[in-house]
Amino acid sequence: MPPANDLNPLLSPEFRVPFDRIRAEHVAPATEELLRGARQRLEEVAAAGGPRTFVNTLRSLDDLAEPLEYAIGVVRHLESVATYPELRAAYSAAQPQVSAFYSGIPLHAGLWRAVQDFAATEEAARLEGERRRLLTKTIDNFRRHGANLDAAGKQRLEALDVELSKLTIKFAENVLDSTNAFELVITDTAGLAGLPPSALAAARESAARKGREGWRFTLHAPDYFAVMTYLDDAAVRRQVYEAFSVRATEGGLDNRPLIARILELRSERARLLGYANFADLVLEDRMAHDGARALAFLDDLKVKTEARFREENRELLEFRRSLEGPAAAELAGWDVAYYAEKQRAALYDFDEEALRPYFPLEQAVAGLFDLVHRLYGLRIEQEAGAPVWDEAVRYYNVHDESGEFLGGFYTDWFPRENKRGGAWMDALITGGPEGAKFRPHLGLVCGNLTPPVGGKPALLTHREVETIFHEFGHLLHHLLSRVECRGLAGTNVAWDFVELPSQIMENWCWERESLDLFARHWETGQPVPDDLFQKMKRARTFRAANQQMRQLGFSYIDLLLHVRYSARRDGDAVEYARHILQEFSPAPLPPAHAMLAAFTHLFASPVGYGAGYYSYKWAEVLEADAFTRFRERGIFSREVGGEFRRQILSRGDSADPAELYRAFMGRDPDPRALLIRNGLAR
Repeated sequence: MPPANDLNPLLSPEFRVPFDRIRAEHVAPATEELLRGARQRLEEVAAAGGPRTFVNTLRSLDDLAEPLEYAIGVVRHLESVATYPELRAAYSAAQPQVSAFYSGIPLHAGLWRAVQDFAATEEAARLEGERRRLLTKTIDNFRRHGANLDAAGKQRLEALDVELSKLTIKFAENVLDSTNAFELVITDTAGLAGLPPSALAAARESAARKGREGWRFTLHAPDYFAVMTYLDDAAVRRQVYEAFSVRATEGGLDNRPLIARILELRSERARLLGYANFADLVLEDRMAHDGARALAFLDDLKVKTEARFREENRELLEFRRSLEGPAAAELAGWDVAYYAEKQRAALYDFDEEALRPYFPLEQAVAGLFDLVHRLYGLRIEQEAGAPVWDEAVRYYNVHDESGEFLGGFYTDWFPRENKRGGAWMDALITGGPEGAKFRPHLGLVCGNLTPPVGGKPALLTHREVETIFHEFGHLLHHLLSRVECRGLAGTNVAWDFVELPSQIMENWCWERESLDLFARHWETGQPVPDDLFQKMKRARTFRAANQQMRQLGFSYIDLLLHVRYSARRDGDAVEYARHILQEFSPAPLPPAHAMLAAFTHLFASPVGYGAGYYSYKWAEVLEADAFTRFRERGIFSREVGGEFRRQILSRGDSADPAELYRAFMGRDPDPRALLIRNGLAR
């Protein structure tokens, strides 16, 4: 017989992941075998004879589940980008077993004793730097995950983790299925008034793919935002808005019971481990440290934003009435983006659609690669023939200027019905030291960007270009990691620090010099005209207070649900969240509004961004301040880029993130940089 690894492509990590050979039927046997191997290695670490050392304890613990981590990561990825019923069922069955294994690591008495025994050695006392941090974080992680609980407590904690894994997988499935369940087909051209050509072409092709006449619109991001922003027919805008706002609230796809149970289990988990609430448990090892400090951070930004927020909303209503007369109605939720776009055009003579011809996807990606070459000395080249999960996927190799192979990555930019929404980066393989060299890393970036239509290339909005740069920042954090210990490498950092490398990349999408690397008309090759660029820059802070309040609203919902919410006192979580969000909304929210039911950031994994959504704003303060160094020395400064690479991108979690930030900036962050950039400093 051929060896098992030839039969099941999930059984051993391969740098060229055999995506073309992985099937749903591989998942269960691979999970079973890899779990068996991981459990055996765990027992070997716990029972290792002789004196305890860093290598036979912490290093072995850091590496023991690597094959399992690889396999379940690949399956999770495929379920996100190329799902089908059998794969979904296989992943849903495997994930609770894997979750139970990981949850059981800190609960293993022999392993906890081994860690404590090593901590008491002279070698441990002499540890410095990264190794010292790994020891400290390992002890804290064991304690925070139940190592000191009694047998009954450990058993209950394992049960909580398994149930949370099942519920959060189901939550994500319901959001995807309910999003795909909606379609709007318009057959009368009069009903399309206001939509730009790009949206019309995409809708026409969407209908044709389904064998339908007319123009088809879904709730996926490109369609939804085009309708909300440009469609003249308010009744249709309302229909789409209301469908979007009640996703995952009906029939067998209703997420409201799942939310209630997830919150209940998270709260119980926190209390079991000795914390006042889930936020305090999650945030203990993050920059904010506890829920109260995270809420205080939000309170400070809210106070500095809400006056301008009210002014912007008053100005938008006055603008509507300047068009339609003093009797024009108050703005509804489905009106805000539509009239805001018209107001922006009137104030700045700027229509974002005018930028699309200058942002063909291939050019934007090439410009990004040019930028990271200038800043960090990277050479990125596409490789044909690598196995992929969809024909639209591309694979690239990354080399340093010295010729060293740093790693590779995949890109998957366009929406599909078998792919979840949003944009994200993920790690498939985390390299580590191997003699004098470093094993390469492997990762990916995915999006749901405007696809090519009508024989034209994919022409993106400026915001979509920012999304590409953002996710690539996460990827750089992974690919440039030079950390010995896998658990501290790459993006394995505090979640209120992880967005610094990604969000700082968006700044280069606003600079003339960097835009000129790639922003050229797809037909003429001409750069963005200066008058259009100036309009774009002037419009950057348009309704900035609304944008900030929107993010603050989501952050408050998250923290309050995980700090103060009580189902017995506060009732239904979706209604509770709607009441909170109303304070941050520019228009009244309909009674049925249920955005929480589709809030995958909070409920699509056992922790995810739960109690951590504030991280986007926290990191935005960091990146706005950090980018001032590039502004001062030149946005292509290799010197500053080299320091950012050495102090931030290569360091992972090898030191406290506040120390890493100070090493790069020479001081603590200045929050005024964000307010100044957003035009909110007073």
